[in-house]
Amino acid sequence: MTNDIIIEIDKEPPKPKYVYAIDFDGTLCEDKYPRIGKENTEMISKIRQLRKDGHKIILWTCRCGEQLRDAKVWCMERGIIFDAVNDNLPELVDRFKNNCRKVYADYYIDDKSIKV
Repeated sequence: MTNDIIIEIDKEPPKPKYVYAIDFDGTLCEDKYPRIGKENTEMISKIRQLRKDGHKIILWTCRCGEQLRDAKVWCMERGIIFDAVNDNLPELVDRFKNNCRKVYADYYIDDKSIKV
């Protein structure tokens, strides 16, 4: 029967992909600004796994200039790859025809955040 419709009932539906904005100081590493503190190995591992699972990752930090460059190099040395740095994802800028100052994400991971 070549015209049969096959339904895969055991197949899980695809999981949604999210955008995560990740702070640097106090989140990926201990807060020792302007220096870079001790790495948070547990958080680094989680961020690498999120990326591996297909989620988008934005480095979201107040660092700029030389301190930002140092943070990006530090992250690359630990296998953390970002889709954007202190900026919106290019595909979202294209979609909305705007690059607003507020970085869009589904989740913001920051040592200063609180849950209300």
